[in-house]
Amino acid sequence: MKEQVPPKYMQLKEEIISWIATVQFKPHDKLPSENEIAARFAMSRQTVRQALGELEADGWLYRAQGKGTFVAEALENGRRTPQGLTIGLMTTHISNYIFPTIIRGVESALRSQGARLLLASTDNAKAKERESLESMLLQQLNGLIIEPTKSAEGNPNLDLFLALEARKIPYVMLNERYSDLDAPCLKVDDELGGFRAAEHLAKLGHKRIAGFFKTDDFQGVYRMRGFLKSLRERQLPLVPEYLVRYSTEEKETKPAEVLAALLNREPHERPTAIVCYNDELAVRLLDVIRPCGLRVPNDLSIIGFDNSSLATATEVKLTTLEHPKIKMGEDAVALLNHLLEHKDMHEPMSDIIYEPKLILRESSGAAPHEGAN
Repeated sequence: MKEQVPPKYMQLKEEIISWIATVQFKPHDKLPSENEIAARFAMSRQTVRQALGELEADGWLYRAQGKGTFVAEALENGRRTPQGLTIGLMTTHISNYIFPTIIRGVESALRSQGARLLLASTDNAKAKERESLESMLLQQLNGLIIEPTKSAEGNPNLDLFLALEARKIPYVMLNERYSDLDAPCLKVDDELGGFRAAEHLAKLGHKRIAGFFKTDDFQGVYRMRGFLKSLRERQLPLVPEYLVRYSTEEKETKPAEVLAALLNREPHERPTAIVCYNDELAVRLLDVIRPCGLRVPNDLSIIGFDNSSLATATEVKLTTLEHPKIKMGEDAVALLNHLLEHKDMHEPMSDIIYEPKLILRESSGAAPHEGAN
């Protein structure tokens, strides 16, 4: 089915709104004339007039007789304002893994103060993050809670984050932050979590420990760093093939393919334990282990991360690291409220960092004796 193209006046409306959202034109700035806009976009004056008229009716613009068309006063001064606060929440996903629980924490905290929640998902794609930020900037928004998309791969949407700051819309970040932003962040101590996972396995006698980490976000980078730190401190060798790094786009295929190849080796050449980027990956790797005839944890131990519902959803209950999902959502709202109450303060806010506690279940056990396989 052919995609419908919006009418020209609607396209122009969206373009002008984006000028305002990204602070190319501030309140009371004069817009180009109808003739200039018509020439720039190869549109008729009638089309331009229709777009400007609707934007004026919507409260984005105002006209001054004989002077031109101007950007209306900023949103926070009462234009199209709903009752109470309106808070935006942008996460990489909404309906799967740990994100529904984080969202529940945010919703609960906002509901108690009569605030409205606007949800958006980036599907872990930078372009979708840009679309979501632009959409949020067009709303009557008091504050924003954001989980960055592929945080280790840079921030191509810096201009929109700067637009938030120019509009004086405070925001906090979940799980990680982009390196070029100073917004306060709520996150797990991922490096400590990776360290504790490897340390637990080392204490159980494992010497051949593999690590599988998604490294297009800083969570995976730091979990991997802690994992490697533990092995170095224990002076345990790391076979290069035992360190598996993958991207979001590869998560469905690469880890499973690499593990299948590792488990196809002779018993003395394959790992006896695995540290996983998260529980989702650990459950996926269990599907690789079963057909090999290996038992967890007798032949192979495996540790997840995040203590998601998946950790106890299979026949093997996962040893994992805690992630304070609901509390993180609640704390994000409290931190945002503090920023809203102290908008004129310029001192940077401290991050909230949660300790990742190891939750012991049946997927980790003593290293198998050599020759037992």
